[in-house]
Amino acid sequence: MKKTIIICGMVILFLLLNSCEKCDKTSTTELIPIEDFFRNPEKSSFQLSFSGNYIAFLQPWQGRMNIYVQEIGQKEAIRITDLQTSDINKYFWVSENRLIYLQDKDGDENYHLIAINRDGTNKTDLTPFDSVNTNVIDLLNDVTDQILVEMNLRDKRIHDVYKLNIENGKYEMVARNPGNISRWFADWEGKIRLAVMTDGVNSSLLYRQKEDQDFETVITLSYKETLHPISFTFDNRYIYAASNLNRNTIALVKFDVENARETKIIFEDPEYDVWQMFLSHKRRTVTGLAVIRDRIQYHFFDEERKKIQKAVQARLPEEDLVIKDMNREETKILIQTFSDRTQGSYYFYDMENDYFTKLADMSPWLEEERMAGMTSIKYQARDGLTIRGYLTLPPGIEAKKLPVIIYPHGGPWLRDQWGFNPIVQFFANRGYAVLQMNYRGSAGYGKDFWMKGFKEWGRGIQNDITDGVQWLIEEGVADSSRIAIFGYSFGGYSALCGLVCTPDLYTCGISYAGITNIFTYLNDIPPTVEQYKKMFYEMIGDPVKDKDILIEASPYFHVDRIKVPVFIAQGANDPKVDVKETEEMVENLRKRDVKVEYMIKKNEGHGYKKEENRIELFSRIEEFLEKHIK
Repeated sequence: MKKTIIICGMVILFLLLNSCEKCDKTSTTELIPIEDFFRNPEKSSFQLSFSGNYIAFLQPWQGRMNIYVQEIGQKEAIRITDLQTSDINKYFWVSENRLIYLQDKDGDENYHLIAINRDGTNKTDLTPFDSVNTNVIDLLNDVTDQILVEMNLRDKRIHDVYKLNIENGKYEMVARNPGNISRWFADWEGKIRLAVMTDGVNSSLLYRQKEDQDFETVITLSYKETLHPISFTFDNRYIYAASNLNRNTIALVKFDVENARETKIIFEDPEYDVWQMFLSHKRRTVTGLAVIRDRIQYHFFDEERKKIQKAVQARLPEEDLVIKDMNREETKILIQTFSDRTQGSYYFYDMENDYFTKLADMSPWLEEERMAGMTSIKYQARDGLTIRGYLTLPPGIEAKKLPVIIYPHGGPWLRDQWGFNPIVQFFANRGYAVLQMNYRGSAGYGKDFWMKGFKEWGRGIQNDITDGVQWLIEEGVADSSRIAIFGYSFGGYSALCGLVCTPDLYTCGISYAGITNIFTYLNDIPPTVEQYKKMFYEMIGDPVKDKDILIEASPYFHVDRIKVPVFIAQGANDPKVDVKETEEMVENLRKRDVKVEYMIKKNEGHGYKKEENRIELFSRIEEFLEKHIK
């Protein structure tokens, strides 16, 4: 099992963008080249081997992020992969000698699992199947040559569980999906003893004492309630879970799966959901957790973990930091610093030998003192609901009647948080203020706030965005004649909705991989999440019962309302957004003499992952904004 476990987060994607203009913003800040914001990090994603004697990281080679491995104390690292067509963005140590990484084809999101030795030998495609989706369930860190994965190899709609040999790719099915299992969980011995069954709107937690027994139902809940298993307790008797049963926010609890009850509330916050949990495999205990309020805050309730945190913080007393990884003995520590003005740095600390060293700055070409600060804000929506978010002001310019980029997040069941965002920093460097808001339906603020976003696409959610714009105008920060809206994925949809619903509010809009037609979006739900279609109908809208609502909320049907210039970017292999409909919308806008710029990349999916495409996209957006915000 992993030592760090993310609790909140639905399937949602990376936000990308860019922008800008020079006009009459009179910034004293020198313009930074576009490439410096959107090039790949110098080094990133460091991970320690089990012993802590080796460290792996991602570094550009031939313009793509590849895996390097370095022995601690040695100056030179070895590049062990040679990808030239796409980046590696996720990898794991699976033994002291072997790593695995995920690779898809041009953004199609059908990932292959590739294994390779730390010296670059014995590269093996463990899942050499076409159009098969593979997810890692458990790395089985106490087993040297096997991991647990789920694959939709037998039926594209459902995932079975397989034990997969990381040396030769041989696999064995260990749990067959009857057709309604959405998630599987292993205990600390690698036995599949927990599962979640769903009919789309109701989920049942299933449990068995032994792997050769049948599953029995523990509890059945509506999708509006959360009881998300995180891991078994180390005695394999109970589970740790994220739960909002009988409460508004998600708490970390200990749950008795045999008697269907919470036995202990480990931590809860009355306003915010618990976000992340930390475990010590060595001491077999929960050590702490994270909650994202306006900023991320860590809570540790294990004395040994507190000592480790104190020792690490003493080495970097002025920095916000997080321990990213530890070796099995918890004596060798991987640290990452972070802030709103820098992507951060990585450090290594051998506590036993009192050896501390800096490993890398992620983006050393960006000077922290030239970046903009991100401030937490809140405002009232028209119905009285408090909306929280972040405002970033361009450095060196008075915060008065500024050109503004409105930047709603994707999802919509995610949230923005405080920290470095190259997109935001790029806009700020060009003289724009940037407003990000966690509109109703965003994650992290409890069940009630999340449910307020149901069936509110293009309605209540859009009103929250509009009310944020009006608030910024009333505060005197925004120039009402120079406001653009930009977004990615759901944020791109919101950008188009902004131009449809409030055609006189924005000077121009940018939709990046944005949905245009909700009917198509619901109809084209991938087979792997087909079982959730009923839930999506309740959360977004039923194509039959809510037909009028969905027509009104789909920009595709309201091209005639858009009056200002639009920039639309799309990946040709996008599995979530219908490219044909996007192009039809572009054509219909042009027929009405609306100024439209359209960018499509054949080697991209839902978002541009390739460095050269990102840089080109942001360059074109900058030119677009220079034309249309004066």
